[in-house]
Amino acid sequence: MRLRIWIGLLAALVVGAGAVIGSILTYEHDEAEFHTRQREEVVKAARAAESVGALSVGELAAAGAFIKADGNVSRQEFAVIGHSLINGNILHAAAFIDVVPSAERARYEREQGFPIVERGPTGAMVKAGRRPVYYPLTYVTSNAEPLARSAAGFDIGTDPARSPYLMKAATEGRAVATGVIPLLLGGSGINVYKAIYRDGAPIATPAERRRALIGFAAGSFLLRDLASTAITTLPEDVAAQIDVAHHTVVGPPGALEDPARAQIQIADRTWLLVIRDPARPDVGVPILFGAAGLALAAVLGSLIWVWSREERLRRLQREADEDALSGLRTRRRFEQEVRAAMARSRRDGTTGALLMLDLDDFKSVNDSHGHPAGDKVIGEVAEVLRRRTREGDILGRLGGDEFAIALASCRPDEASVVAEAIVSAIRARKADDPATESVTVSVGVAIFGVDPLMSYATLVSEADTAMYAAKDAGGDGFRLFDPNAIRATAPERR
Repeated sequence: MRLRIWIGLLAALVVGAGAVIGSILTYEHDEAEFHTRQREEVVKAARAAESVGALSVGELAAAGAFIKADGNVSRQEFAVIGHSLINGNILHAAAFIDVVPSAERARYEREQGFPIVERGPTGAMVKAGRRPVYYPLTYVTSNAEPLARSAAGFDIGTDPARSPYLMKAATEGRAVATGVIPLLLGGSGINVYKAIYRDGAPIATPAERRRALIGFAAGSFLLRDLASTAITTLPEDVAAQIDVAHHTVVGPPGALEDPARAQIQIADRTWLLVIRDPARPDVGVPILFGAAGLALAAVLGSLIWVWSREERLRRLQREADEDALSGLRTRRRFEQEVRAAMARSRRDGTTGALLMLDLDDFKSVNDSHGHPAGDKVIGEVAEVLRRRTREGDILGRLGGDEFAIALASCRPDEASVVAEAIVSAIRARKADDPATESVTVSVGVAIFGVDPLMSYATLVSEADTAMYAAKDAGGDGFRLFDPNAIRATAPERR
């Protein structure tokens, strides 16, 4: 029984631990799925923005190649080229930047019809000062077309926010992107410059590229358009930022909690797209799962504890009611059940019988073969009594070699038959140990139910009297109690 209790408690612990581990694994699985989905979302959005940006830069390079091959592009020709660049992608504006040596400034201004200008101390456009080389915006086309004309002639070489990138594009021979700057045509964004070299000129080294430089193809990206290209691919309610050099240039300020990141490459500059999906897995379901498992484990443990307590009580009750050696009722339990049988007999107007049994010369078995052999005989006799009685009869061991049987709803003649059968069965018993001699029994029979005032003590006394009468007659027989005279009602002793 103790082993079953420990197994049950172990099962309760396993259920509780399993629920906790299951809830942790469930949450971790949900977290892993969430982070995987969030990474996939940000990579998808970054690739979308990057592909559009790369397309624009690629088209800008193609326009530069066309200008390089033509050598002298008119305003009308550039208008066609520029509009093809700003339509269908995220370029806000496209421009051609000329390279004008100081000696050719007058001719340039006369042919273009506008002066080369720069920003004055107050930010207003003023006539450019004397410089060796000018880099004016020659042709400009934009989604904000009226503003494009006002930008024409601005010398990019005088703008500290743009000129370093312009020179870098000329020297390196690849598309170069500025940082986030105020655009000439309004809004914040970046400029991308692609140098155009004289057709057929050597451009293997930086010095050769600078000598072969004839101008730049330039494009402007609005930050909001760049961000919109990325964000439109994201699910609703996803918070998104675009970071440059650890500074947020688009999106909500401050750091996002547990975000996913992906790079956006535009020209030679890397941007960082940062998103946070609000559809984060809730801890409520795993906690509920774990709590339910712990509650189930607690209930199971309580049930096991109650069951074990009841099992102990039943075991103690059995020990109090059942004789350990014979498996029959103890004296106390036997008395309780016989008293109840006597009460039923009085209520129903029936009779019953009490048989008191005492083994003959049982002391000699213990003296000759030892108490273990005697205990075995007691068990064998108890088994004989069980086989010779009905299921509703009451069997008890009152102590030592003394037994008792209560027969409910039994007439005196029926009790005599049962007593004689028991005497014969015990005499004929074959011992498991051949060395152990056979035993006999003396049985006294008393009838209850005839006198409604009979007590249990009187019934036992009458049965004892009849049993001793059988023993005095030589044993191995039975006697039925007669209040007038004790006389044998069974065949003579064999």
